[in-house]
Amino acid sequence: MALILPVNGIRPQFGAHCFLADNATVVGDVVMGDECSIWFQAVVRGDVHRIRMGNKVNVQDGAVIHCTYQKAPTDIGNKVSIGHRAIVHGCTLHDHVLVGMGAIVMDHAVVEENVLIAAGAVVLENSRLESGHVYAGVPAKKVKALSPEQFAQSIERIANNYVMYAGWFQQ
Repeated sequence: MALILPVNGIRPQFGAHCFLADNATVVGDVVMGDECSIWFQAVVRGDVHRIRMGNKVNVQDGAVIHCTYQKAPTDIGNKVSIGHRAIVHGCTLHDHVLVGMGAIVMDHAVVEENVLIAAGAVVLENSRLESGHVYAGVPAKKVKALSPEQFAQSIERIANNYVMYAGWFQQ
């Protein structure tokens, strides 16, 4: 069973049909929408500030979602995929975002909707990533534009697949 702990009397809240892997950790001021999934060894720490997630958010294996004490909460929109071992810290991710495997998104960064952050990219503090583009590198830079159809084929597909994968564990 996942480790779910209150912090200072605030307990995580989960929407309908959420999946938490047996060794996932979710603590403190965390509110998730419907059909979210927190995968194996992922950590969502709402201990020092709040974390809010929309619907169909998947936090893949070994990823960490955290904040900065009293300064930087984390807000995550709908249909967001956070790749294996990624770090999302004190930032805002709008709808339809993919954070690639091992990528890092730092405090006060704002990632607009329909953005793909490549594996291993580092989004620096206070950055703003423009909608409709792929960002890659260290530090992350805009590398190409993608059409709405391309985003639907990748980001939408991944978000929906993770809802399906979660269903395999809830039968």
